[in-house]
Amino acid sequence: MSSRALNDDEVLSEMNKMVAFIKQEAMEKAREIRAKFVKQAQHAIDSQYEKKRKQAEVSHKIAQSTQLNKSRLRLLQRREEHLQDLFSTARDSILELSADEGRYTQLLQGIIIQGLLQLMESDVTVIARPKDISLAEKAVAGAQEQYTEISGRTVNIPVISELPDTIAGGIKLQSGSRRITLDNTLDERLKLLESRVRLPFDVYKIMHSTYHFIPSTTDASRDSP
Repeated sequence: MSSRALNDDEVLSEMNKMVAFIKQEAMEKAREIRAKFVKQAQHAIDSQYEKKRKQAEVSHKIAQSTQLNKSRLRLLQRREEHLQDLFSTARDSILELSADEGRYTQLLQGIIIQGLLQLMESDVTVIARPKDISLAEKAVAGAQEQYTEISGRTVNIPVISELPDTIAGGIKLQSGSRRITLDNTLDERLKLLESRVRLPFDVYKIMHSTYHFIPSTTDASRDSP
């Protein structure tokens, strides 16, 4: 059976259907494109926000760390100034002590006994300042007696004047073989005390300079274009 030819109204109707279909398809395509564009734009905005957030977080941590370190260094500086005053006062006290013959002789006797008990030898030389010779000899006499009471041994102790008068005082002890010398000068004892007090401060300075905290910028830089 042959197909009937379409009249003008039917042709127009079919044309309208085709136009409507094309328009609908175009609108759907446009919606897809808009949705994709919005999603990409939102992703770009989110990425930019996250990068800036991480950068701000790193900057905040660096600022916090810098402020904390500045506070610590100010505190350590004040501590250093206090220690300087303390050791200056201690040295003045030592000089006053060495000028007091009675107390100074007792001090010499004590550090001589201490050295003798460390060396435990039959011959020990005491080295003093020239101006301390008479006081050192007096201290040696008392130290010999006390050493014998403690150890049950006797010891021969010559006194020589080879220390400079410029030091604060004290003595050195030298074994009979001259292989061992104990530095019991007041200057050395003050220096040892100072090093013990300063040790935590020096360790902190080393740790601070070696392991100074700087927050990682890895996460922030990873998102950088």
